[in-house]
Amino acid sequence: MLTAVIVDDEPLARQRLRRLLGKVAGPVIHVVAECTDVDELMRLAQRTQVDVLFLDIELPGGNGFTALRRWNGPPPRVVFVSAYDQHGVRAFEDRAVDYLLKPVSAERLRDTVSRLTTQSDTPPRTTPASGRMLSLQLGRRTLRVDEADIQVVRAQGNYLDIETKLGTFTYRRPLGEFIQALDARAFLRVHRSSVVRIAAVAEILTLGSGRYRLTLDCGRVIVTGRGYRSDVQQRLANTPADGAST
Repeated sequence: MLTAVIVDDEPLARQRLRRLLGKVAGPVIHVVAECTDVDELMRLAQRTQVDVLFLDIELPGGNGFTALRRWNGPPPRVVFVSAYDQHGVRAFEDRAVDYLLKPVSAERLRDTVSRLTTQSDTPPRTTPASGRMLSLQLGRRTLRVDEADIQVVRAQGNYLDIETKLGTFTYRRPLGEFIQALDARAFLRVHRSSVVRIAAVAEILTLGSGRYRLTLDCGRVIVTGRGYRSDVQQRLANTPADGAST
């Protein structure tokens, strides 16, 4: 079980997130406290072991990044929760586990909980960097990402959830446009809303009707779209055809 603290100055936002956590995480994550500002969080940190922080950006007495700089002791895993997407790059640079945009949906939070529990049970794997860096401009900041760290890119409306070995961040860009920046030899579009790194696919299961279930190294499960059957069969080695046993 992971102990968690919700930090947000809005009571309704704290209540909603606590309720959603109870729904999607069950006994896996136990919310031990709520804080409304940075100073209250610092006092809590002195007397309470915290595994996970669900941390708003804009807070009385500072902000979420200020709180992390002032943190003493073992650093908790951090999930930023914000109504604004412009902080995504900095959150990623601070090694956040995830970056959630308000209002948080149960489905999106379920993904975050899965990532938290996976990190809890499995030490991070390291692989040599590819040496090919992507420069992603977000506002006044530029994020430098090694392609080898990207596991999957998933589109949600006008935003992308880019999952990497260092964490996940939200980036505003059409998926079709973002794909153009990726090495076509290393990545494969498997659904209208999903692109995976081919080397990250650990398991392939035939579902029938032209669809496959892909399990990635990070534990993420992606179901391919029917329209991408041919590409999946051709690009992913030893992919069984429909009707074949797995």
